Amino acid sequence: MSTLVIEGLRASVAGREILTGVDLEVAAGEVHAVMGPNGSGKSTLAHVIAGRSGYEVLGGSVRLDGAELLGMPSWRRAEAGLFLAMQYPTEVPGVSLLDMLTESVCTPEGAAVAEQMRAEAGRIGLDEQFLQRPVNVDLSGGERKRNEALQLGVLKPAFAVMDELDSGLDVDALRLVAGRIEEATEHDGLGVLAITHYSRVFAHLRPDAVHVFAGGRVQESGGPELADELEADGYERWTAALPAPQEEATPFTDPFGDPFADLLA
Repeated sequence: MSTLVIEGLRASVAGREILTGVDLEVAAGEVHAVMGPNGSGKSTLAHVIAGRSGYEVLGGSVRLDGAELLGMPSWRRAEAGLFLAMQYPTEVPGVSLLDMLTESVCTPEGAAVAEQMRAEAGRIGLDEQFLQRPVNVDLSGGERKRNEALQLGVLKPAFAVMDELDSGLDVDALRLVAGRIEEATEHDGLGVLAITHYSRVFAHLRPDAVHVFAGGRVQESGGPELADELEADGYERWTAALPAPQEEATPFTDPFGDPFADLLA
């Protein structure tokens, strides 16, 4: 069975340790939810798994089907079967979604990919006019999240890290997007690591396990009922003995530099 295994993962940014020893294992077809207070390191976890530049890995391992991902450039991790749905999807001016996905699946011509894209757009309620536009340019937050779901449906990765999937989605859009991802777990064996603040997404994307994330690591794991406890009581039981949470540091990005330099490394 395909697995994503994270063991003892430690990472820092700007000299401050954010991840302090993360242990998680997600199997094909499973949905694991990561919930925690602001500043606990959840987005840092997503970025380090995906290979975003600017973070220093201090120790540990991230393996997909036994292959060590740490040290690989981001595009190699994607090639190995990893997908990151970003909290704030990036605009890519000058590159259409069709061209990007056609290149990503190594298809000599875009007819088959275009057909898949139209099918996925219909499933998640995304207007087909966006398929020819530059990636995420002039799209609302909700449209960008639908766009991410469309990419996932076409690329069919082995594992997806979803960083606040529900952010920017209204009730109807959340039902369609989360439902499409749930369908992928059932029919394609997609494994999902879903980072979220709110349990409303679980009405459509059913978690097999819920992990309480605080202080840069998993503090407790349980079933879906743990999410209900968090909604009712908050995180104080796990954070009372920890230092006050700080805003997660984000690596500095040179606004005049090449935004894809780390992807092409």
